[in-house]
Amino acid sequence: MKSKKKTSQREALRKTLAYVGRYKLLMLLSILLAAGTVALSLYVPILVGRAIDMIVGKGNVNFEAMLRILAKAAVLITLTAAMQWIMNIINNRVSFFVVRDLRNEAFEKLQSLPLSYIDSHVHGDIVSRIIADVDQFADGLLMGFTQFFTGVVTILGTLVFMLTLDYRITLIVVILTPISLFIARGIAKSTYTFFRDQSEIRGEQTALIDETIGNQRTVKAFSHEEQSIRDFNEIDDRLTKATVKAVFFSSLTNPSTRFVNSLIYAAVALCGAVAIIRYDLITVGELTCFLSYANQYTKPFNEISGVITELQNALACAARVFELIEEEPQLTDEGAKEMTDVKGSIALRGVCFSYTPDTKLIENFDLEAKPGTRIAIVGPTGCGKTTLINLLMRFYDVNGGSVCVDGNDIRDITRGSLRRNYGMVLQETWIKNGTVRENIVMGKPDATDEEIAAAARATHADRFIARLPEGYDTIISDASSLSQGQKQLLCITRVMLCLPPMLILDEATSSIDTRTEAIIQSSFARMMKGRTSFIVAHRLSTIREADVILVMKDGNIIEQGDHKTLLKKNGFYAELYNSQFAV
Repeated sequence: MKSKKKTSQREALRKTLAYVGRYKLLMLLSILLAAGTVALSLYVPILVGRAIDMIVGKGNVNFEAMLRILAKAAVLITLTAAMQWIMNIINNRVSFFVVRDLRNEAFEKLQSLPLSYIDSHVHGDIVSRIIADVDQFADGLLMGFTQFFTGVVTILGTLVFMLTLDYRITLIVVILTPISLFIARGIAKSTYTFFRDQSEIRGEQTALIDETIGNQRTVKAFSHEEQSIRDFNEIDDRLTKATVKAVFFSSLTNPSTRFVNSLIYAAVALCGAVAIIRYDLITVGELTCFLSYANQYTKPFNEISGVITELQNALACAARVFELIEEEPQLTDEGAKEMTDVKGSIALRGVCFSYTPDTKLIENFDLEAKPGTRIAIVGPTGCGKTTLINLLMRFYDVNGGSVCVDGNDIRDITRGSLRRNYGMVLQETWIKNGTVRENIVMGKPDATDEEIAAAARATHADRFIARLPEGYDTIISDASSLSQGQKQLLCITRVMLCLPPMLILDEATSSIDTRTEAIIQSSFARMMKGRTSFIVAHRLSTIREADVILVMKDGNIIEQGDHKTLLKKNGFYAELYNSQFAV
């Protein structure tokens, strides 16, 4: 699959703001509370300055006026704290609303992506984007909201208050402060790339962990533990280096801006002292107030520059999630028709298909299947058996030719109606977290208990279900103690319950013991009666009764006929069959 261009920092920021913009009312309320909080916190230093001016000298202190001012300041501080608390709650809600929307859209897009995307991307990396990257994004977004709004309003507010006190000292602050911004901006531009690398390597690490845990039996069976550890350590070392680089360079921001801001504070103190002693332009209380404002004015620059680390990380993670959300979905069913009253006539005409342009697989493939026909597909590994099933179910679209059901090209039929008319049992079982009953009724949610029990009896799954602690109400999962054969029996029961007009059995009894397989063959025979069935099997003993056996090799049908006819030909099928049963 053609890889998309990576999302830049500016694009990630623009898209993030678009998500935040969905909650304009909450954001407006947060900004108003930030303004109120800042206004009150800036007014408090004025009161403190006035209280200081009430202390004229020894024995000349106006305690009554000073206490009134301090009481007023205490009320304002309490009100400021309450407003800040409410503002933080709102920022939390907006942040997690945005994260919820982002994660929902990512998961919805995952459901609409073609299988070619899922097959060509490491599953652990996809999981990392939806879970780990979104969590990192949430942390950075929340910190950004909390610091950004308050910081901007504080800068503007303190500037106004300082101008009312003395414009000359204010000018010193305004001229020197932007230096810290330039420093922060220069560091931020380089750290985004490091955080992007960190996020990608984290996804690679998640993929390795997911793969190793999911295949732990294979790892142990082949004594692959040491190699797995080495692979993990190699990725972990790269992640450590990328993280150290990102954190190191981003950590330069805060001390650099603090150094500049300390110089500004010292300059204000020096100029203020000169203004008092030599020119008598301001009072000591006003200088105290000015120093407080200078500190408050520079503080947001420190905080915002400190947040830059988290923001860079958040934007890098968001960019990976946006890339997933913006992937091209599979073609929609717009204009397609619902398939009803299906007879089961299937035709493949001149079908050409390959997973990658460089590797040819199926070329000019033709097949006719009349309603009720049992068609077995055999051949060596990689000959195209499972690929043919993918094309019949329209998990992949053909590159050339057509696949038709009852004379209708399946590209003109909705995927839902096509797949509802297929019953499919694969070699790989899939069990969801839920009760046995919920796992059986997936294709027919309105099935009665009698129908469920009848389907289980037909597949002989009722025997092991009866031994479960809660019977059909027993909670199971893919990681439960059920054997692979028991899981496969449940999958067969699902199809037996629905009995659609077309069936696909891809190694449907591969995990079932020979005795049980012989027992349920009669059930399969009843299930397939009058239904167009495609049977993929390596054990050729299971397909002797098929109406037509297709022998595939290198994506083409090289032989076809019933079991006896193909044995008499003494060709490739006879060779395969005899290799399994020769003494």
